[in-house]
Amino acid sequence: MEPLKTNWESIGLSNDFLFGKIMRKPALCKRMLEIILGIKIDRIEYLESQKSIDEEWDARSIRLDIYVQDNKDIAYNIEIQTTNTGDLPKRSRYYQSVLDMQQLNKGERYRNLKRTYIIFICTFDLFKLGRHVYTFENQCCEERSLQLGDEAYKLFLNTEGIMDDVSTDLKAFLDYMGGRPSNHEFIKELSHEVALAKQNKEWRREYMTLLMRDQENIEKGREEGLKEGLKEGLKEGLREGQQKGESLFAELTRQLLKDKRYNDLEKGTIDTEYRKKLYEEYHIL
Repeated sequence: MEPLKTNWESIGLSNDFLFGKIMRKPALCKRMLEIILGIKIDRIEYLESQKSIDEEWDARSIRLDIYVQDNKDIAYNIEIQTTNTGDLPKRSRYYQSVLDMQQLNKGERYRNLKRTYIIFICTFDLFKLGRHVYTFENQCCEERSLQLGDEAYKLFLNTEGIMDDVSTDLKAFLDYMGGRPSNHEFIKELSHEVALAKQNKEWRREYMTLLMRDQENIEKGREEGLKEGLKEGLKEGLREGQQKGESLFAELTRQLLKDKRYNDLEKGTIDTEYRKKLYEEYHIL
């Protein structure tokens, strides 16, 4: 229990659980979107926070950090990403397809699809060009000025940008998400909300319960794999885990779950060399 307590006390707004809780306040979420996109929004409504979507046509489900729309029926999905998993561009493509499926009822016209912004707030530079914001929309390769007009936008924000390419408000927000202090009024408000959240015993219990549930599910899957004898590599992973100590793997599991690196966790469970790389990456060894 103690590691979980320490984890709760040390997390900041870049933690997706805490981000989802704090951004349940419409005024904060609206202001954040206005700063990111440089627009004015009259009001927003929550389609669902931490919304879990699992389509019948695809068994793979996704859990959204924040999913809202404004008074102009523009939909926004905001995600926190603290680790470069290498799949964010394609994940944004998948999110877009699933959100589009959610918007239309059977027989409804495609023209009724809302304008959509999928926003990843990353604590790293995904494209390594030094920009604070990378915005993508579909355009013609032969005629660069010709836009497709599908109203699907994908933004990748970078807390580690070095260019002078964003507003003072957005720079302050990204600095804060990257763990750097700021005297900006909105940042002071966010810091206050984070401090209040840390005192919320119900949220703390929920956070720890989710962590323990995720870890139990991982352990259950590993045990079932052993019983069925489906993966020899998993057996080897268990033997090595016992030699190195269960505490090492437990810490790695917590870190990977925190960063939502589920594929890396699965691969690290069965691939000993890859697991060693993960240990080194998180400085656990």
